[in-house]
Amino acid sequence: MHVILDISRLIGCVRRSAPSGIDRVEMAYARHWLTKPEADCTMAAESAWGGFGALPRRDVVALLDALEGSWTSGQSLARARRIALGLLARLTLGGGRRDLRRRIAAQHRSVFLLVSHRALDRAAPIRRLREAGAAFVPLIHDLIPLTHPEYQRPRQAMRHAARVATTAALADAVIVNSQATAATLRAALPRPVEEILVAPLGIHRLPNAAPSPAATPYFVILGTVEPRKNHILLLHLWRQMAARGEAQMPHLYIVGRRGWENQHVVDLLERCPQLRGHVTDLGPLSDARAAALLAGARALLFPSFAEGYGLPVAEALAARVPVICADLPALREVGGEVPDYLDPLDGPAWARAVLDYARPDSKPRAAQLARLIRWQAPDWAPHFTAVEAMLERVVRPVFQPAGLPGGLLPGPAPLPVAALGAGTPAE
Repeated sequence: MHVILDISRLIGCVRRSAPSGIDRVEMAYARHWLTKPEADCTMAAESAWGGFGALPRRDVVALLDALEGSWTSGQSLARARRIALGLLARLTLGGGRRDLRRRIAAQHRSVFLLVSHRALDRAAPIRRLREAGAAFVPLIHDLIPLTHPEYQRPRQAMRHAARVATTAALADAVIVNSQATAATLRAALPRPVEEILVAPLGIHRLPNAAPSPAATPYFVILGTVEPRKNHILLLHLWRQMAARGEAQMPHLYIVGRRGWENQHVVDLLERCPQLRGHVTDLGPLSDARAAALLAGARALLFPSFAEGYGLPVAEALAARVPVICADLPALREVGGEVPDYLDPLDGPAWARAVLDYARPDSKPRAAQLARLIRWQAPDWAPHFTAVEAMLERVVRPVFQPAGLPGGLLPGPAPLPVAALGAGTPAE
């Protein structure tokens, strides 16, 4: 089996100082397949003109090393940016396109693996790889732009609808991260896909760290500052506690880059006098700094309105930090019986939980720590075992190797012409 792995998103990561959850997933896939012989895996990316090209393995390894140095310890992204610019220039000039097609033709059992949502809304480049003989398998992280468009950037719902259309028209199988995502995807697909594999994601384990010294008990919310993450609930909660003059009021640390449609949150952080001295916006942190901060927290707070998986919940539990999170199906798949689950709109319940967990003798927090002993962190090994088995089922030789009887062997399943016609969302 010959895997073609798209790492276009990782190349784009050089513009950000901290990774998203999808960035970490693409990094895990790249690291996994780089352990394979070069004949079994080709790293590829999309050019500005839309075609995919093969990338030199040594440059990909150098890029990943530079990115991880920034993510884990806050090293400069300058080296990663130089490597990414070189790769983008190569792709823009058409480098690697002919090489990629040659490898597909030579290997016979190729599969194009796209594990970010990037480029999935443009069907034509993917279709060309499939027509060259590669099967196609995407990883769908969530359907949130379709189920909760009110929390997204403008036009994201249209783009995600195009991603679903491309998946339905071209995918030989699909990987999803949770049963919740699988159920939502099945309902959204205009036509069934032969196989939807539910493979829970492994997690990036934060480094072991001593708790940050703090005289005041504190909580952490981790993730991009965007409406879906519901920072606004916690900021209003902290403002109310400050207005009441709450005795032994805890502190709130916000960790994550500022995203989109978040002006109300920014206004509260920058202009609300009651929050000063009680809430600190730290922005994105390196893994080492985030681990040290999280280690001393009374709990991770995660009041999100919608999730496809919930990596921060898994990362906190893996670090043996309690979690208070929204009562969502995907988060229950990740956390099991351990976290305390609350309605993300129930402000009084969140206030009671925060004040209780802030006390040194908190019984609910002690009970969660007892439950946490039995919780097993999700690992990448079973994920990749399941994925590789599924990929073996979907790859089919396109050309009969010379000297073997039987004529042509079947290639990927025929493309539905109606679904790929001009003017469809998949294009």
